[in-house]
Amino acid sequence: MRDTLSRLWIPAVLALLATHLACAGPGAHGTRPVTAATAGEPASSIEMQEANPLLRPWTGPYGGVPAFDIMDLADLEPALDTAMAENLAEIEAIAANPEPPTFENTIAALEGTGRTLDRVQTYYGIWRSNLSSPEFREIQERMAPKLADHRSKIVQNRRLFERVKAVHDSGEVARLRPDQQRLVELTYDEFARNGASLDGAAKERYAAINQRLAELQTRFANNVLADEEGYVTYLDENQLGGLPESFVRAAAAAAEERGQAGRYAVLNTRSSMDPFLTYSDQRDLREKVWRTYYSRGDNGDEHDNNALIPEILQLRRERVRLLGYDDYAQWRLEDRMAKTPEHARELMMEVWPAALARVEEEVADMQAVADAEG
Repeated sequence: MRDTLSRLWIPAVLALLATHLACAGPGAHGTRPVTAATAGEPASSIEMQEANPLLRPWTGPYGGVPAFDIMDLADLEPALDTAMAENLAEIEAIAANPEPPTFENTIAALEGTGRTLDRVQTYYGIWRSNLSSPEFREIQERMAPKLADHRSKIVQNRRLFERVKAVHDSGEVARLRPDQQRLVELTYDEFARNGASLDGAAKERYAAINQRLAELQTRFANNVLADEEGYVTYLDENQLGGLPESFVRAAAAAAEERGQAGRYAVLNTRSSMDPFLTYSDQRDLREKVWRTYYSRGDNGDEHDNNALIPEILQLRRERVRLLGYDDYAQWRLEDRMAKTPEHARELMMEVWPAALARVEEEVADMQAVADAEG
């Protein structure tokens, strides 16, 4: 169910490889058209395993690596649908087990589920982080609510939660190894903190909120990405003062890629903005680039996020109140170091005087530089 280790390190480590290896094959760019027909072709699970590379087990040592050379965007949506269906079948088998619940037949069994879905979601994460495109973002907007609904079907499965709770409350836990005891606790919390005990209308509303939040948060992220792609600051030869040659070459190549040969592009990304702010001697341009970056999703256009924020906050509040919390902060911090909003505020206030003093020192230093530059 969780496969925690792979979800933590695989996307982070492999995303860098994906940029190079996936682009080496034509499928990385989605050369097969993604259409309603290809996304919804009926096929048995076995046929899909054979036909869809994203569903295949990875090869190589240490669990293998994704098949970057043959990954194709057209395969992603049907692979996710198939993997989710397979995962639900695994979950149902555990929930319907007639044997009394034990660590092995419930907690350990849950930990072993969802391997195919984990692999497909790794591809999904690689496209989202490294190979995003308008075509992928269309798929993402369709699949984010479906993935949220899939998770709700698992954590709100009452029979499954009853088995998990039975193990959690049993005397067997005391006889388990410390790592097994920790797994029991994490599994129980994952259900308890995500609506497993809800019934009727509250359960349905909780699942609906999860789906809507997935839609809104996906749209929010894609709006920011659209502004990163859409807002570019172009420079002329006389505006390159202070910039290192490596940056100038990269900026020239970026401008040429965008049909602005002979000019220099500062992209609306941190990797482009940070070195420009560090080295440029053009104060007005530094301000422009800084403001452009920090205005992503806040430009009053079709990608503006201001209308999404209140609904996201309202839905978060409603969701945790269904679980008995006063506000989102209580729920969010419960399994974190601070535990409560009050403790978090106390910690913040302990460091606040020293932090404020340091800020004042740094502002004075920066003001001196600004004054010297006129």
